[in-house]
Amino acid sequence: MPHKRPKPWKRKAATGRIIGVRNLRRVLVLCEDEKSASLYFKGFSLDPLRVEVIPIGTGMNTDSLVEDAVRRKDRAIQRGEPFNEIWCVFDRDSFPAGNFNRAFQIAENRGIFVAWANEAFEIWYLLHFNYHDTGLSRAEYAKRLAKALKQKYDKADDKIYAKLECHQPAAMRNARRLEKYWSGTGGCNPECANPSTSVHKLVEFLNEFKSC
Repeated sequence: MPHKRPKPWKRKAATGRIIGVRNLRRVLVLCEDEKSASLYFKGFSLDPLRVEVIPIGTGMNTDSLVEDAVRRKDRAIQRGEPFNEIWCVFDRDSFPAGNFNRAFQIAENRGIFVAWANEAFEIWYLLHFNYHDTGLSRAEYAKRLAKALKQKYDKADDKIYAKLECHQPAAMRNARRLEKYWSGTGGCNPECANPSTSVHKLVEFLNEFKSC
C-alpha cells in the first residue's frame, strides 16, 4: 500500500537541537494581526541560550502571510542566518476559503509551519477556561473572555500571556480534545471546522525552551 501523505494542516514541527550546526535555534513567528497573537508570543519566557524567537505582527493574512514567510526564509538563507523553524499564525475569519486553503499548500511546499485558528485566534484564549466546540462570533469571543478575565478584553494587552499562563495546561487539554472532536467527524479540514485551532502545537514547541 502506498504511503499516504499527511494533510498540509497536520504537519508536525521538528523537535530537538540541530547537532553540529548551532546550539541556538532561531525561530520566526509571523502573525497576521499586529496585536493579539504577536503580543501573546512575546510574553513567553524562553532560555536565550537555547532559542531566539522572533514574533512579528505583519498585518497580512492567510496566503499573503505565508508568501511573506517564504520571502523572509529565502533572505535569511542568503544572509547565512537561516531559521530553524518558521511559523505562520493566522485566522480563518471571513477570508475566502481558497486563500485560506492555499496558505496551507504553500506552507507545506516551502517547509513553513502553520498555527491556525477558526474563526479567530481568541478561541485559543477561551480554551484556557472552558472547552468549546460550537462556533462563536467575534463579539461573543470578546464577551466571554471579559467574563473569564474579569476585565474588558483588549487585543492590545501586552500582559495577556501572563494572565493566561496558569491556565495553560487546561488550554492544552481542551485544544487536544477539540482536535479529537474534529477528527471524529471525518477529518474536516480547518477551513470548515469552526471552532478549531492548532495554536497549541506552537505553544507546545515553545514550551520546550522555557527558562527555569
